[in-house]
Amino acid sequence: MLRSLFSGISGLRSHQTMLDVTGNNIANVNTTGFKSSQTQFQDALSQVVQNASGAQAGTGGTNPAQVGLGVRVAGVTTNFTQGASQLTGRSTDMMIQGDGFFVVRKGADSFYTRAGGFDFDATGQMVLPGEGALVQGWAAVNGVIDTNSPLTDLRVPAGTLMGAVATTSATYEGNLQSDAGIGTVIERAEKAYDSTGVEREISLTFTKAAAGWSLSATDGTANSGPFSLVFDPATGKLDPAASALVADPANPGSFLLGAVRVDIAAVTGFAGVQTIAASTQDGHSAGTLQAFSLGADGTITGSFSNGLKQTVGRIALGRFTNPAGLEKAGGSLFRTTVNSGNAQVGAAGTGGRGGLAGGALEMSNVDLSSEFTNLIIAQRGFQANSRVITTSDELLQELVNLKR
Repeated sequence: MLRSLFSGISGLRSHQTMLDVTGNNIANVNTTGFKSSQTQFQDALSQVVQNASGAQAGTGGTNPAQVGLGVRVAGVTTNFTQGASQLTGRSTDMMIQGDGFFVVRKGADSFYTRAGGFDFDATGQMVLPGEGALVQGWAAVNGVIDTNSPLTDLRVPAGTLMGAVATTSATYEGNLQSDAGIGTVIERAEKAYDSTGVEREISLTFTKAAAGWSLSATDGTANSGPFSLVFDPATGKLDPAASALVADPANPGSFLLGAVRVDIAAVTGFAGVQTIAASTQDGHSAGTLQAFSLGADGTITGSFSNGLKQTVGRIALGRFTNPAGLEKAGGSLFRTTVNSGNAQVGAAGTGGRGGLAGGALEMSNVDLSSEFTNLIIAQRGFQANSRVITTSDELLQELVNLKR
């Protein structure tokens, strides 16, 4: 049989594969996180009709004469260029800006995906819809995340509790008016909490006497003072050594009120300005999770009913030396192969991994104009190879007709 028949058949098969790949790309034009594929051809074996010969005395060298035996598909390569972003406004929708993959788990197997349209199941686990794959990351312990610890299933259940923290320090700042009238009394209060979250009030009373300002403090159970406050006339700053404070030796300018260290080191004593006020305290009551937001590094920050925010977890990202070596596993998931290498897992924005954007999704990177062009190329290539087959058949028919 003619070699051109088999060359034409190989061309039909290869262009049919190209047509299949192009059709799949077009079908997934609106699939979240989908990465298009490209078909690459290469020629098949070539039959040597005449070998090459070297130059000799009186004669020149000759080139080899070869007849190709068709075409074959060299590979179907995945294109990992960034897809367009689509704003959704959903707090559970996340988009990777740059390289990297979300890490998810199904059973004992790990998979990787660019599709960040997550949901929560009944137990508060973050999952990939349709697949039920569990999103992997690091859970926070008292607001602290250890990215060196093993990955775990991310869980952000409604009603997550933030425990109460007892107040151990309180700070007062501002200025006590040095030229205030004798007998002037200023009271400033700050909330404080015990270890169970019960609220109490720390109250400081500043009284102006002829010798200067004095200070008394109470929290309803413990009392301190009165103390005389002495300010450096050159700088207006509090002089802890000269002031009659029951000082905390490790923190000059402070005193102990029960178990709470009250810091007034930043208080000044200039004339004409009265701005003394409570600044901060480090305790809080218990609270439950009401909402959460996503940071560019994948940190999930919860907003609690006590008005505070605390880190509850961080999403992990994986990157690969050769992402084109990943194998598509369906459901917009990829799995590792021997040629992709192992996933290098870490936090977003580190180690070449992209950042994260909340309330947005990465759309398919399929370019319809390019795909329709490939569709035409595949169709014409298929037609041309079919003509080779019909032409070869006509030649064979002529040979058969030689004997009548």
